[in-house]
Amino acid sequence: MCAISRVVFLISACIFAAGVSAEEHVFVPGSAPEELWNGGEFTEGVAVRSDGHVFFSDIPSDPQKNGQVLVFDPGTGITRVYCDRSSKSNGLAFDSGDRLLACCGANGGNRSLCEITESGEVRPLISKFEGQPFNAPNDLVVHPTGAIYFSDPHYVGTEKLSLPGMYLYRFDPKTGSIGIATMAAMKPNGVEVSPDGKTLYLAETDNGTTGIPGDPVGNKGLMQLLAFDVAATGALSKPRVIVDFGSENGIDGMAVDSTGRIYAAVRSEKRFGIAVYDPAGKQLDFLATPSLPTNCGFGAGNDSKTLYITAGGGLYRATVQK
Repeated sequence: MCAISRVVFLISACIFAAGVSAEEHVFVPGSAPEELWNGGEFTEGVAVRSDGHVFFSDIPSDPQKNGQVLVFDPGTGITRVYCDRSSKSNGLAFDSGDRLLACCGANGGNRSLCEITESGEVRPLISKFEGQPFNAPNDLVVHPTGAIYFSDPHYVGTEKLSLPGMYLYRFDPKTGSIGIATMAAMKPNGVEVSPDGKTLYLAETDNGTTGIPGDPVGNKGLMQLLAFDVAATGALSKPRVIVDFGSENGIDGMAVDSTGRIYAAVRSEKRFGIAVYDPAGKQLDFLATPSLPTNCGFGAGNDSKTLYITAGGGLYRATVQK
């Protein structure tokens, strides 16, 4: 075997072993995320406004510190503070009117689904379910109908939990109605919808503890990526597991591109980064990140092939080649 043929063989073997064919690479092989900013403690919640500005949360572990939302301008490369008291905002999303929505968590936060105005004011949209405060709203997605699905687990904080479980909710901002969207996940986390709005993806990320001091720490629960059918009414049905991480840590946040591929922030200690799946859960590619990733989202307009990633205390970006 000649030297060139041997190199080609070894490369092909490595690709086969990783379960990704040469035709399936979503990112440029061997590429690494570009660091844009790294001045936070725990960044989360990538959301991109229609003008291309990239918003993300920085969540301090100190319950006395409020948290902040920052915004990165791809045109200038400058990151600035957008909201300096974000009430422990975590997941972020923009609705069709470019209104910034936020899941504000526990550990000193206001435990609400909120709007963050251009002046930096945090306005709760809904804070309770059936008269009881939420656990710690974590992540959200705005469905094409305008309905907001948001997860409500609890990972950290001293606040007492009053609800009987940790659920995914569906909130209609037009009517103010709120209901449990599904109980299929014991500890729901990241949530996304397909481009046509007919499928909802939900991360089940059960670490076995509420994070409340004094509460028992059990065995790690399910670490899975679930898919649901979404009816015209917004109801979810046919829950199914499309990725099972077994004993490894699973997904935090995620994004879906225009073709329906799922980009998931996988937090397995053995192999962490952004995994790309097709709608059936087949892994298409994997991009290692410099630290444990939390979330991701795509740029807008001419920047739509750029995936922005929060990991550790920073913001990164990577280019999708096809």
